[in-house]
Amino acid sequence: MKALVVESLAPDFAGCAVREVATPTPGPGQVLVRIKAAGVNFPDLLMTRGEYQLKPDLPFTPGLDFAGEVAALGEGVEGFAIGAAVVGGARTGAFAEYIAVPASALKPKPARLSFAQAASYGAAYLTARVALTRRADLQPGEWVLVHGAAGGVGLAAVDLAKAMGARVIAASASDDKLAEVSRLFAPDATVNVTGGFRDQVKDITGRRGADVVYDPVGGDVFDESLRCLAFDGRLLVIGFTSGRIPTVSANIPLIKGVSVMGVRAGEYGRQFPEKGAEDQAAVWAMADAGTIRPHVHAEVPLDRWREAFDLLASRRVVGKAVVVF
Repeated sequence: MKALVVESLAPDFAGCAVREVATPTPGPGQVLVRIKAAGVNFPDLLMTRGEYQLKPDLPFTPGLDFAGEVAALGEGVEGFAIGAAVVGGARTGAFAEYIAVPASALKPKPARLSFAQAASYGAAYLTARVALTRRADLQPGEWVLVHGAAGGVGLAAVDLAKAMGARVIAASASDDKLAEVSRLFAPDATVNVTGGFRDQVKDITGRRGADVVYDPVGGDVFDESLRCLAFDGRLLVIGFTSGRIPTVSANIPLIKGVSVMGVRAGEYGRQFPEKGAEDQAAVWAMADAGTIRPHVHAEVPLDRWREAFDLLASRRVVGKAVVVF
């Protein structure tokens, strides 16, 4: 089968190439899936440079989220039929024509979603769910400032927060992206962060400030977000796409009565398996019902994988880029 293989850790994806590799055989309890689409996530990009907390041994195939059809069943697997449409997640391996995963990692693909949409859904919406419900305890009517609102995890947070009854401020450095976010999900307000955003957020919220800030950007955005939080506000640390990992002086949380919370949805589920299962079930139930929906920016074939990676790396994507097979 063909797979995208990381052969060495290097900038600009220089260590990556599409190769012919052995098709996996499903072991006991596993399912072999013929992949139809795989979503591109920021951790995938970081892993090609060895900059993510998970550091697989070389060589490896990246890819977290996928959707496809059941191709073969390992010993003891029940509940899946050959040819059934499924969605799943893995820590690596999705940028390939086939993947073997535990049956527990798969779910039936929601009929409302295409394969590309289904592959865009899992990691982004699970991150938003864990952040907004488990960590921030978001309540209806609260103000949520979502940075990187045009990206995959940001757009998922806009979508989910709206569905939860919150008032959403979508933030980005691009007016064009904000216009697209407004068209897709109708946030209550938008803010261009270029040149600063504290005063804009204060004005939008009646000088109160944001109750919750969802920050996958870090750097200067994190620093200013601390200054536009409401009293008892919660700042959710999702990631650092800006490249700078910020720090916070302890007097700021003390004086403002705010909390800074880290969010790793996968690790949360591993630490609290029952809650993790509840979160997984909740996001897929909402997809089945059409309450929340992913947006696919581009579908790119495997032999043009770099185009999909570059869309995310250069922040030109609104929603998700997807590799299709």
